[in-house]
Amino acid sequence: MFNNLNHIEDRFEEITRMLAMPEIASDPTEYRKYAKEHAQLEHVVAAWRAVRDARARKQESRDLLSDGDPEIREMAEAELAELDETLPELEQELRLLLLPRDPNDDRNTVLEIRAGTGGDEAALFAYDLFRMYTRYAEARGWRVELLNENSNDLGGFKEVVALFTGEEVFSRLKYEGGVHRVQRVPATETQGRIHTSACTVAIMPEATEVEVNITEGDLRIDTYRASGAGGQHVNKTESAIRITHIPTGIVVQCQDEKSQHKNKAKALKHLAAKLYQAQEEANHATMADARRLQVGSGDRSERIRTYNFPQNRLTDHRIGLTLYKLDQIVEGNLDVVLEPLQNHFQSEALKRQQTSV
Repeated sequence: MFNNLNHIEDRFEEITRMLAMPEIASDPTEYRKYAKEHAQLEHVVAAWRAVRDARARKQESRDLLSDGDPEIREMAEAELAELDETLPELEQELRLLLLPRDPNDDRNTVLEIRAGTGGDEAALFAYDLFRMYTRYAEARGWRVELLNENSNDLGGFKEVVALFTGEEVFSRLKYEGGVHRVQRVPATETQGRIHTSACTVAIMPEATEVEVNITEGDLRIDTYRASGAGGQHVNKTESAIRITHIPTGIVVQCQDEKSQHKNKAKALKHLAAKLYQAQEEANHATMADARRLQVGSGDRSERIRTYNFPQNRLTDHRIGLTLYKLDQIVEGNLDVVLEPLQNHFQSEALKRQQTSV
Protein backbone atom coordinates (compact mmCIF):
# COMPACT_ATOMS: atom_id res chain seq x y z
CA MET A 1 0.00 0.00 0.00
CA PHE A 2 2.92 2.35 0.71
CA ASN A 3 4.82 1.63 -2.54
CA ASN A 4 3.83 4.78 -4.46
CA LEU A 5 4.21 7.26 -1.62
CA ASN A 6 7.53 8.64 -2.85
CA HIS A 7 5.82 9.43 -6.17
CA ILE A 8 2.98 11.14 -4.30
CA GLU A 9 5.53 13.19 -2.33
CA ASP A 10 7.29 14.18 -5.58
CA ARG A 11 3.96 15.30 -7.05
CA PHE A 12 3.20 17.31 -3.90
CA GLU A 13 6.54 19.11 -4.14
CA GLU A 14 5.97 19.77 -7.84
CA ILE A 15 2.56 21.34 -7.17
CA THR A 16 4.03 23.41 -4.32
CA ARG A 17 6.51 24.89 -6.80
CA MET A 18 3.80 25.41 -9.44
CA LEU A 19 1.60 27.37 -7.03
CA ALA A 20 4.45 29.85 -6.59
CA MET A 21 4.75 30.45 -10.36
CA PRO A 22 3.42 33.89 -11.41
CA GLU A 23 1.59 32.49 -14.47
CA ILE A 24 -0.41 30.09 -12.28
CA ALA A 25 -0.87 32.43 -9.32
CA SER A 26 -2.39 35.02 -11.69
CA ASP A 27 -4.88 32.54 -13.23
CA PRO A 28 -7.71 31.90 -10.72
CA THR A 29 -8.96 28.77 -12.50
CA GLU A 30 -5.54 27.14 -12.73
CA TYR A 31 -4.61 28.20 -9.22
CA ARG A 32 -7.80 26.69 -7.73
CA LYS A 33 -7.22 23.44 -9.60
CA TYR A 34 -3.69 22.98 -8.29
CA ALA A 35 -4.52 24.31 -4.82
CA LYS A 36 -7.25 21.68 -4.51
CA GLU A 37 -4.86 18.87 -5.50
CA HIS A 38 -2.23 20.29 -3.12
CA ALA A 39 -4.71 20.22 -0.23
CA GLN A 40 -5.73 16.63 -1.04
CA LEU A 41 -2.10 15.44 -1.02
CA GLU A 42 -0.89 17.49 1.94
CA HIS A 43 -2.27 15.24 4.70
CA VAL A 44 -1.02 12.08 2.97
CA VAL A 45 2.49 13.48 2.52
CA ALA A 46 2.65 14.71 6.13
CA ALA A 47 1.54 11.28 7.39
CA TRP A 48 4.06 9.50 5.11
CA ARG A 49 6.91 11.72 6.34
CA ALA A 50 5.94 10.99 9.95
CA VAL A 51 5.96 7.23 9.27
CA ARG A 52 9.26 7.39 7.39
CA ASP A 53 10.87 9.44 10.16
CA ALA A 54 9.61 7.03 12.84
CA ARG A 55 10.94 4.03 10.91
CA ALA A 56 14.36 5.68 10.53
CA ARG A 57 14.49 6.49 14.25
CA LYS A 58 13.54 2.92 15.07
CA GLN A 59 16.39 1.56 12.94
CA GLU A 60 18.84 3.99 14.55
CA SER A 61 17.72 2.89 18.01
CA ARG A 62 18.17 -0.76 17.08
CA ASP A 63 21.70 -0.01 15.92
CA LEU A 64 22.46 1.68 19.24
CA LEU A 65 21.49 -1.43 21.21
CA SER A 66 24.95 -2.81 20.47
CA ASP A 67 26.71 0.31 21.75
CA GLY A 68 29.22 -0.20 24.54
CA ASP A 69 27.80 2.65 26.64
CA PRO A 70 25.02 1.37 28.99
CA GLU A 71 23.33 4.79 29.10
CA ILE A 72 23.07 4.95 25.31
CA ARG A 73 21.64 1.40 25.24
CA GLU A 74 19.09 2.42 27.88
CA MET A 75 18.02 5.47 25.86
CA ALA A 76 17.76 3.34 22.73
CA GLU A 77 15.56 0.80 24.52
CA ALA A 78 13.29 3.59 25.83
CA GLU A 79 12.89 5.08 22.35
CA LEU A 80 12.22 1.66 20.82
CA ALA A 81 9.49 1.05 23.39
CA GLU A 82 7.91 4.41 22.52
CA LEU A 83 8.14 3.81 18.77
CA ASP A 84 6.63 0.33 19.12
CA GLU A 85 3.50 2.13 20.34
CA THR A 86 3.43 5.17 18.07
CA LEU A 87 4.58 3.69 14.74
CA PRO A 88 1.58 1.33 14.28
CA GLU A 89 -0.74 4.28 15.00
CA LEU A 90 1.04 6.44 12.43
CA GLU A 91 0.89 3.63 9.84
CA GLN A 92 -2.82 3.10 10.52
CA GLU A 93 -3.50 6.82 10.03
CA LEU A 94 -1.60 6.68 6.73
CA ARG A 95 -3.56 3.62 5.57
CA LEU A 96 -6.83 5.44 6.21
CA LEU A 97 -5.63 8.46 4.22
CA LEU A 98 -4.73 6.17 1.31
CA LEU A 99 -8.21 4.68 1.05
CA PRO A 100 -9.86 5.50 -2.30
CA ARG A 101 -11.77 8.75 -1.99
CA ASP A 102 -15.50 8.82 -2.45
CA PRO A 103 -15.86 10.80 -5.71
CA ASN A 104 -18.84 12.62 -4.18
CA ASP A 105 -16.99 13.83 -1.07
CA ASP A 106 -16.31 17.32 -2.42
CA ARG A 107 -19.82 17.83 -3.78
CA ASN A 108 -22.49 20.13 -2.48
CA THR A 109 -25.41 18.26 -0.93
CA VAL A 110 -29.18 18.19 -1.08
CA LEU A 111 -30.59 17.42 2.37
CA GLU A 112 -34.16 16.20 2.61
CA ILE A 113 -36.04 15.80 5.91
CA ARG A 114 -39.54 14.34 6.14
CA ALA A 115 -41.74 13.93 9.18
CA GLY A 116 -42.57 10.26 9.78
CA THR A 117 -44.47 8.61 12.62
CA GLY A 118 -45.73 11.05 15.23
CA GLY A 119 -47.90 13.64 13.50
CA ASP A 120 -47.33 17.22 14.63
CA GLU A 121 -44.55 16.20 17.02
CA ALA A 122 -42.66 14.53 14.15
CA ALA A 123 -43.01 17.76 12.14
CA LEU A 124 -41.64 19.79 15.05
CA PHE A 125 -38.73 17.36 15.31
CA ALA A 126 -38.10 17.77 11.56
CA TYR A 127 -37.82 21.51 12.22
CA ASP A 128 -35.34 20.86 15.06
CA LEU A 129 -33.22 18.59 12.85
CA PHE A 130 -33.14 21.15 10.07
CA ARG A 131 -32.15 23.85 12.55
CA MET A 132 -29.38 21.57 13.87
CA TYR A 133 -27.95 21.04 10.39
CA THR A 134 -28.21 24.71 9.42
CA ARG A 135 -26.41 25.76 12.62
CA TYR A 136 -23.67 23.26 11.86
CA ALA A 137 -23.48 24.66 8.33
CA GLU A 138 -23.14 28.21 9.66
CA ALA A 139 -20.27 27.16 11.92
CA ARG A 140 -18.43 25.61 8.95
CA GLY A 141 -19.07 28.56 6.66
CA TRP A 142 -21.42 26.67 4.34
CA ARG A 143 -24.32 28.29 2.50
CA VAL A 144 -27.85 26.89 2.82
CA GLU A 145 -30.42 27.43 0.06
CA LEU A 146 -33.97 26.35 0.84
CA LEU A 147 -35.40 24.38 -2.09
CA ASN A 148 -38.79 23.47 -0.63
CA GLU A 149 -40.65 23.46 2.64
CA ASN A 150 -44.07 22.20 3.66
CA SER A 151 -44.87 23.39 7.16
CA ASN A 152 -47.71 22.72 9.57
CA ASP A 153 -49.67 25.17 11.73
CA LEU A 154 -47.32 24.68 14.70
CA GLY A 155 -44.22 25.77 12.79
CA GLY A 156 -42.92 22.27 12.14
CA PHE A 157 -41.95 20.77 8.78
CA LYS A 158 -43.86 18.00 7.10
CA GLU A 159 -41.04 18.16 4.57
CA VAL A 160 -38.04 20.43 4.06
CA VAL A 161 -35.41 20.26 1.32
CA ALA A 162 -32.27 22.42 1.11
CA LEU A 163 -29.03 22.66 -0.83
CA PHE A 164 -25.89 22.86 1.34
CA THR A 165 -22.93 24.46 -0.46
CA GLY A 166 -19.37 24.54 0.82
CA GLU A 167 -16.17 22.63 1.41
CA GLU A 168 -16.51 18.85 1.99
CA VAL A 169 -20.27 19.07 2.60
CA PHE A 170 -21.11 15.58 1.36
CA SER A 171 -18.03 14.14 3.06
CA ARG A 172 -19.26 15.43 6.43
CA LEU A 173 -22.97 14.68 6.06
CA LYS A 174 -23.11 11.47 4.01
CA TYR A 175 -23.69 9.19 7.03
CA GLU A 176 -26.70 11.20 8.24
CA GLY A 177 -29.18 9.44 5.96
CA GLY A 178 -31.75 7.27 7.74
CA VAL A 179 -34.47 7.36 10.35
CA HIS A 180 -33.89 9.70 13.29
CA ARG A 181 -36.02 8.95 16.36
CA VAL A 182 -36.90 11.40 19.13
CA GLN A 183 -38.13 10.72 22.65
CA ARG A 184 -39.43 13.74 24.56
CA VAL A 185 -42.48 15.41 26.09
CA PRO A 186 -44.19 17.34 23.27
CA ALA A 187 -45.23 20.95 23.85
CA THR A 188 -48.81 19.85 23.22
CA GLU A 189 -48.68 17.11 25.90
CA THR A 190 -50.69 18.14 28.97
CA GLN A 191 -49.90 15.14 31.21
CA GLY A 192 -46.12 15.16 30.85
CA ARG A 193 -45.90 11.85 28.98
CA ILE A 194 -42.86 11.07 26.82
CA HIS A 195 -43.75 10.49 23.16
CA THR A 196 -41.68 8.78 20.48
CA SER A 197 -41.65 10.20 16.95
CA ALA A 198 -39.46 9.82 13.89
CA CYS A 199 -38.19 11.68 10.83
CA THR A 200 -36.38 10.46 7.75
CA VAL A 201 -33.25 12.18 6.46
CA ALA A 202 -31.86 11.67 2.95
CA ILE A 203 -28.45 12.98 1.85
CA MET A 204 -27.94 13.37 -1.90
CA PRO A 205 -24.89 14.79 -3.74
CA GLU A 206 -25.72 17.71 -6.00
CA ALA A 207 -25.70 16.81 -9.67
CA THR A 208 -24.45 18.92 -12.58
CA GLU A 209 -26.25 19.40 -15.88
CA VAL A 210 -23.57 17.33 -17.62
CA GLU A 211 -24.14 14.33 -15.34
CA VAL A 212 -27.93 14.41 -15.41
CA ASN A 213 -29.69 15.11 -18.69
CA ILE A 214 -33.26 16.18 -17.95
CA THR A 215 -35.42 16.30 -21.07
CA GLU A 216 -38.43 18.61 -20.99
CA GLY A 217 -40.50 15.94 -22.73
CA ASP A 218 -39.95 13.63 -19.74
CA LEU A 219 -41.46 16.13 -17.34
CA ARG A 220 -45.00 16.84 -16.28
CA ILE A 221 -45.09 20.28 -14.66
CA ASP A 222 -48.09 21.30 -12.59
CA THR A 223 -48.69 24.68 -10.98
CA TYR A 224 -50.82 25.28 -7.93
CA ARG A 225 -51.41 27.79 -5.18
CA ALA A 226 -48.90 27.60 -2.37
CA SER A 227 -50.23 26.47 0.98
CA GLY A 228 -48.98 26.40 4.53
CA ALA A 229 -48.20 28.79 7.33
CA GLY A 230 -46.85 32.26 6.64
CA GLY A 231 -45.88 34.05 3.45
CA GLN A 232 -47.93 36.82 1.87
CA HIS A 233 -48.01 35.02 -1.48
CA VAL A 234 -49.62 31.91 0.00
CA ASN A 235 -52.93 31.02 -1.69
CA LYS A 236 -52.87 34.16 -3.90
CA THR A 237 -51.10 33.05 -7.08
CA GLU A 238 -50.29 29.71 -8.70
CA SER A 239 -46.58 30.10 -8.06
CA ALA A 240 -45.97 26.65 -6.56
CA ILE A 241 -44.47 24.02 -8.85
CA ARG A 242 -44.78 20.24 -8.87
CA ILE A 243 -42.57 18.33 -11.32
CA THR A 244 -43.06 14.66 -12.14
CA HIS A 245 -40.25 12.86 -13.94
CA ILE A 246 -42.35 10.48 -16.03
CA PRO A 247 -39.74 7.76 -16.77
CA THR A 248 -38.90 7.25 -13.09
CA GLY A 249 -42.02 8.50 -11.35
CA ILE A 250 -39.94 10.81 -9.12
CA VAL A 251 -41.95 13.80 -7.89
CA VAL A 252 -40.50 17.04 -6.50
CA GLN A 253 -42.16 20.31 -5.63
CA CYS A 254 -41.31 23.81 -4.51
CA GLN A 255 -43.44 26.65 -3.16
CA ASP A 256 -40.81 28.61 -1.29
CA GLU A 257 -40.48 31.54 -3.74
CA LYS A 258 -43.08 34.04 -4.96
CA SER A 259 -41.79 33.54 -8.49
CA GLN A 260 -42.97 30.48 -10.40
CA HIS A 261 -39.73 30.60 -12.39
CA LYS A 262 -37.58 30.48 -9.24
CA ASN A 263 -39.66 27.64 -7.80
CA LYS A 264 -39.18 25.67 -11.00
CA ALA A 265 -35.40 26.20 -10.90
CA LYS A 266 -35.23 24.98 -7.31
CA ALA A 267 -37.44 21.98 -8.02
CA LEU A 268 -35.21 21.02 -10.94
CA LYS A 269 -32.14 21.09 -8.63
CA HIS A 270 -33.91 18.71 -6.27
CA LEU A 271 -34.95 16.46 -9.17
CA ALA A 272 -31.40 16.41 -10.59
CA ALA A 273 -30.01 15.30 -7.22
CA LYS A 274 -32.56 12.50 -6.99
CA LEU A 275 -31.87 11.34 -10.55
CA TYR A 276 -28.11 11.46 -9.96
CA GLN A 277 -28.49 9.35 -6.84
CA ALA A 278 -30.62 6.87 -8.77
CA GLN A 279 -27.87 6.64 -11.40
CA GLU A 280 -25.26 6.06 -8.71
CA GLU A 281 -27.32 3.27 -7.19
CA ALA A 282 -27.79 1.64 -10.59
CA ASN A 283 -24.07 1.88 -11.37
CA HIS A 284 -22.94 0.41 -8.05
CA ALA A 285 -24.60 -2.80 -6.99
CA THR A 286 -23.48 -2.39 -3.40
CA MET A 287 -25.35 0.94 -3.26
CA ALA A 288 -28.57 -0.44 -4.72
CA ASP A 289 -31.63 0.75 -2.86
CA ALA A 290 -29.39 3.08 -0.83
CA ARG A 291 -31.98 5.80 -0.56
CA ARG A 292 -34.67 3.30 0.39
CA LEU A 293 -32.38 2.02 3.12
CA GLN A 294 -31.68 5.59 4.19
CA VAL A 295 -35.25 6.73 4.60
CA GLY A 296 -37.01 3.42 5.31
CA SER A 297 -40.69 3.82 6.04
CA GLY A 298 -40.33 6.47 8.74
CA ASP A 299 -41.53 3.98 11.33
CA ARG A 300 -40.24 4.42 14.89
CA SER A 301 -38.67 0.93 14.96
CA GLU A 302 -36.36 1.73 12.01
CA ARG A 303 -33.72 4.10 13.24
CA ILE A 304 -30.07 4.96 12.98
CA ARG A 305 -30.13 7.41 15.87
CA THR A 306 -32.20 8.27 18.94
CA TYR A 307 -32.48 11.72 20.52
CA ASN A 308 -33.67 11.30 24.13
CA PHE A 309 -34.35 14.77 25.52
CA PRO A 310 -35.33 13.83 29.11
CA GLN A 311 -31.94 12.11 29.53
CA ASN A 312 -30.02 14.64 27.38
CA ARG A 313 -28.80 11.56 25.49
CA LEU A 314 -27.97 10.89 21.85
CA THR A 315 -27.37 7.32 20.70
CA ASP A 316 -26.15 6.33 17.25
CA HIS A 317 -27.20 2.71 16.94
CA ARG A 318 -24.88 1.87 14.03
CA ILE A 319 -21.69 2.28 16.04
CA GLY A 320 -22.99 2.05 19.62
CA LEU A 321 -22.11 5.68 20.34
CA THR A 322 -23.87 7.29 23.32
CA LEU A 323 -23.32 10.92 24.29
CA TYR A 324 -24.96 12.82 27.15
CA LYS A 325 -24.69 16.22 25.50
CA LEU A 326 -27.81 16.33 23.34
CA ASP A 327 -28.43 19.96 24.26
CA GLN A 328 -25.12 20.91 22.63
CA ILE A 329 -25.57 18.65 19.60
CA VAL A 330 -28.98 20.04 18.61
CA GLU A 331 -27.40 23.52 18.69
CA GLY A 332 -25.15 22.42 15.82
CA ASN A 333 -22.16 20.89 17.62
CA LEU A 334 -22.30 17.84 15.38
CA ASP A 335 -18.62 16.97 15.05
CA VAL A 336 -18.76 14.88 18.24
CA VAL A 337 -21.11 12.58 16.32
CA LEU A 338 -19.85 12.90 12.74
CA GLU A 339 -16.17 12.25 13.44
CA PRO A 340 -16.69 8.89 15.23
CA LEU A 341 -18.98 7.88 12.36
CA GLN A 342 -16.35 8.77 9.77
CA ASN A 343 -13.65 6.93 11.71
CA HIS A 344 -15.84 3.84 12.00
CA PHE A 345 -16.78 3.61 8.33
CA GLN A 346 -13.21 4.36 7.23
CA SER A 347 -11.96 1.53 9.46
CA GLU A 348 -14.57 -0.79 7.99
CA ALA A 349 -13.47 0.17 4.47
CA LEU A 350 -9.84 -0.51 5.44
CA LYS A 351 -10.76 -3.97 6.77
CA ARG A 352 -12.54 -4.78 3.51
CA GLN A 353 -9.54 -3.60 1.51
CA GLN A 354 -7.10 -5.67 3.57
CA THR A 355 -9.35 -8.75 3.28
CA SER A 356 -9.54 -8.42 -0.50
CA VAL A 357 -5.76 -8.10 -0.93
